[in-house]
Amino acid sequence: MPLRDLLLGLVVIAIWALNIIVIKVGVADMPPLLLMTLRFMLVAVLVVPFARIDRNQLPWLLLLSVTFGGLHFPLLFIGMGQAEAGTGALLVQMGTPFATLLAAAFLKERLDLRRWLGLVLSFAGIIVLAGGPSLPAPLPTALLLASAFFWAVSNMLIKVAPPIAPFTLAGWIALFAIPQVALGSWIFENDQLAALSRAGWAGWGAVLYTAIMSSIVAYTLWYRLLQKHPVSRVVPLTLLMPVFAVLLGMWLLGDPLGINKLAGGIMVILGLAIINIRFGRLRRARSLKRSPDGL
Repeated sequence: MPLRDLLLGLVVIAIWALNIIVIKVGVADMPPLLLMTLRFMLVAVLVVPFARIDRNQLPWLLLLSVTFGGLHFPLLFIGMGQAEAGTGALLVQMGTPFATLLAAAFLKERLDLRRWLGLVLSFAGIIVLAGGPSLPAPLPTALLLASAFFWAVSNMLIKVAPPIAPFTLAGWIALFAIPQVALGSWIFENDQLAALSRAGWAGWGAVLYTAIMSSIVAYTLWYRLLQKHPVSRVVPLTLLMPVFAVLLGMWLLGDPLGINKLAGGIMVILGLAIINIRFGRLRRARSLKRSPDGL
């Protein structure tokens, strides 16, 4: 992967690492599905008026609004409301093996021994990084694993869909997901108006950050990387997210740095290096490689 794209990927991961903390704080101040509805409304207002779609893109956007907007995000927010932040971040990383296996099965992307070794080392690093925390109750664990799976499914759909501008993806997925998530809030949550009147800086701040930074900025960059590079090369970057989350936790929350966190972080970085860097072939690969989408 070219250095510029690798740096963009790292910026996205940093945004998502902080997003875990923001979600945890936000759902403590506002019901999760209500927060999601407000997030999608803000994204749609900011993006849809400036993004057009055609008939070929519409079915894919509708499908992604279900897998991404109606399933991945709500399951993530609900699960994080009932799980410890670090453990939740670890469970969400299951999206990486899900996506890698789906890419091999349906997109025929080749996983050689080098990439398998990198994936194993990175995943082992996450386990060490977590320091063996106890899992949350079965329900939030299942919700977070399901969220990770639908994230992986959504990444596959983006890869095989007709070309859609990343900005357009973010806006129209949000627009089509609004009634889905709002219906879920109406069925499963109570006293939404009272919750809005009681919400403080944490809840409204979470709406703004998750909408602007995570949805618009981060996912716009992420979609573009997925369209330019194989899924099995882009998705493993998400294994760095717990490393960034640990550093942000130390900075913002005063969390200690134990030997398990240090050793796990080093293992994750080494695993990603094995997956993403082809020493001795990088220059030749850059000269020969062209994106199938012309990006």
